[in-house]
Amino acid sequence: MKAFQVTSHNVAPGIKETLTPNPAAGEITVRIHACGLNFADLLMAKGTYQDTPRLPFTLGMEVAGVVEETGADVAGLAVGDRVAVFGGQGGLAEYGCFDARRAVRLPDAMPMTDAAAFQIAYGTSHLALDHRARLQPGETLLVLGAAGGVGLTAVEIGKLMGATVVACARGADKLAAASAAGADHLIDAKTEDIRTTVKALGGADVVYDPVGGTQFEDAFRACKPEARLLPIGFASGTVPQIKSNHLLVKNLSVLGVYWGGYLQFRPDIVTDSLKTLLDWYQAGKVKPHVSRTLPFDQVADGLELLRSRKSTGKVVIQMVD
Repeated sequence: MKAFQVTSHNVAPGIKETLTPNPAAGEITVRIHACGLNFADLLMAKGTYQDTPRLPFTLGMEVAGVVEETGADVAGLAVGDRVAVFGGQGGLAEYGCFDARRAVRLPDAMPMTDAAAFQIAYGTSHLALDHRARLQPGETLLVLGAAGGVGLTAVEIGKLMGATVVACARGADKLAAASAAGADHLIDAKTEDIRTTVKALGGADVVYDPVGGTQFEDAFRACKPEARLLPIGFASGTVPQIKSNHLLVKNLSVLGVYWGGYLQFRPDIVTDSLKTLLDWYQAGKVKPHVSRTLPFDQVADGLELLRSRKSTGKVVIQMVD
């Protein structure tokens, strides 16, 4: 089979021929139809992600496809089932073997491209805003990187939870996407001062930040007393350093969020969250924003869209039409 593999952190990954895997006990083999790309794929390729696998490995954290084979001790799934899986790696391939406990069965009407764009982006935002920040109706939510893969979902979910959503993104096109997702107020990070604008709106109760860098620092200074800040990632390339004495002045809380980590110690939180999100999807309350769907031989182009921050929403690689 073909797989998009990293063989060295100093060499660009590429499509390789490799053996089709067989499922171990507790695993399923999935014929992969679509794989969502994530900023973490870029970090893995460089060897700087917190969960970078040993070399060589296949990129691709989240997939949608059809169960091709089940290993021993697999219950509740059968050959032919349509599933989405967060495997953490192995998704940019024609087939993959994954822990069956990480698979969720898909609604019949859910396209594979939607399913491949769904788990990490919506799962991260729902867990962050609901479980970590305890976002309340009427609170003000500031979303940085609001047109990105996770940012747009934070805008959607924040509105569903009853918050007033302030979306920050770079340029008119990205702000239009955030507005379409339900944002109440828009900030152009190219031309507007985040701190001044947010404070003029009354300040932020919750900050959702997949960007880091100076935007985090500006948002930090625009927080209300007892605000909660959610570091999601560092797309800017700069990890902000937080002075703990500054937290004391306004009684602020900084709540780290690593969605995949919950699969190791509290998988029930992830499972319950995904059930809620799939119910919302079937009810038409959320709709994945897939900005680009590319064929398997254009994976490198898709990753470049993330690296250059030119995409809005999710970029999905489609293996099967």
